[in-house]
This record gives sequence, structure tokens and C-alpha cells, in this order.
Amino acid sequence: MSNPAIAIPNLLYRYAQHIDAGEFTEAATLFQFGHIRLGPNQILTEPKDIEAMWRSMVRTYSDGTCRTRHLITNPIIELSEDESEASVSSSWTVIQQTESFPLAVVASGRYQDTVFLHQQRWWFREKAYLGIDLIGDMSADLVSRGAG
Repeated sequence: MSNPAIAIPNLLYRYAQHIDAGEFTEAATLFQFGHIRLGPNQILTEPKDIEAMWRSMVRTYSDGTCRTRHLITNPIIELSEDESEASVSSSWTVIQQTESFPLAVVASGRYQDTVFLHQQRWWFREKAYLGIDLIGDMSADLVSRGAG
């Protein structure tokens, strides 16, 4: 069995790497046994719906990436007694740079995750987006809802 102190943070980092690379299909597969909670009444359970949500919200560039780096920090991992499940709170910070957008911190917030061990691999059971705590210029990151 893999070491949870390494494998669980690696799951968090793998999620961030897939999003930054514009690999929304791959990121969504991390939720094949789980879901994403966007708010108290909004849960996405199907990987295809999770992927569609990201594709509708997150801007990608000609190289296929989002031109971002999601920095996942301060993971606090609380393992179950049998070490087959864990609750993980963490912080995220997104930095971005494009040809026309200088390197900048665009936002920071928190996740609350529940992860579990299945067939010797850690998976997300739930990723709760707890919101954005600090916000900068996100115009190069998210697709504008008001643009026509």
C-alpha cells in the first residue's frame, strides 16, 4: 500500500496539474468514484458533467493550456483510523501569465476534500469548492459570462 502522506497530496497536485494543462478529461477521471460540490445544493457527479463545467468556465489558449499554475498548499490531512479514507483541507492560489497578461496572482481560496483508497489508489470522494478568499484580475483565466 502506498504511503498516504505522499499519495494524498499527490492526488491534490495531480488535479491541479491536469487543470493547468487544460486536461479536463483527465482531471474529471479523478472523480469517477466521487463528485464536486460547488455549493450547498450544486453537486456534479458524472465525470462528463464535471469536464463540461470546466470547459464552460476556464479559458484555454492556443497551446491547449490555461496558462495558469494552481499552487495547492497547507494540506491538513486527517486519516481515518483504518487509513482508508481522509479528510483534507487545503488552500489554492492561481498564478497566470499570457502573451498579453503579465505574471500575476489571480485568485486564492480553499478546498475541502474527502478522499478514499480503492484498489491501492487514492481517489476523490468529494471536492468542495469553498470559495475565493482573495481575488485579483481573473479576466485572462475565466470565460466572461457577460461577453457577447
